[in-house]
Amino acid sequence: MDELIVLKRDCKAIEIPSGVPRVLAAGSMVRISQFLGASYTVISDIGYMCRIDAIDADALGLTPTQTAAGAPAQGPFNEKEMWDQLRTVYDPEIPVNIVDLGLIYSCDVTSLEDGGKKIEVKMSMTAPGCGMGNVLKADVENKLQRLPQVKNVNVEVVFDPPWHMGRMSDAAKLQLGLDLDEPHNPVVHFPR
Repeated sequence: MDELIVLKRDCKAIEIPSGVPRVLAAGSMVRISQFLGASYTVISDIGYMCRIDAIDADALGLTPTQTAAGAPAQGPFNEKEMWDQLRTVYDPEIPVNIVDLGLIYSCDVTSLEDGGKKIEVKMSMTAPGCGMGNVLKADVENKLQRLPQVKNVNVEVVFDPPWHMGRMSDAAKLQLGLDLDEPHNPVVHFPR
């Protein structure tokens, strides 16, 4: 979208890349730069880039999307569903999910004595100073806690080894317009 949108009401937002919570005032003007997963990335008329959760879409004059919040799903645990949920989490600056971006370093599932599941995730960010780490960590925790039989989720943000473009899937590289055969700098900082 390239049109300016006037916020219909005060709206909670998270500044990108600092991760600082903000309230965008009613009457402020924003431009939506992307909508992926369950949030909008907007650029305010005064230059802030922010993330607005989809449940606050009405502030943008849009219809809020239904979220899967609430009680965990029923049925057996399915590892494919776990990876599908992780693919619904997006870096707010890059239109690629965190799995294809290569931010998930490990995802271990263990069975608990009471029959439930524990999921332990190690993930990284594209840049060590990214303030969105706790926001994306919370997104991952919330998505995985909704899966059937999941009773415990522990997500750790790590920077060793440092993330590099070689961790991205070929689909992500193509989506970002990168040449699959060209060697890339091992550490890339996306423009903020």
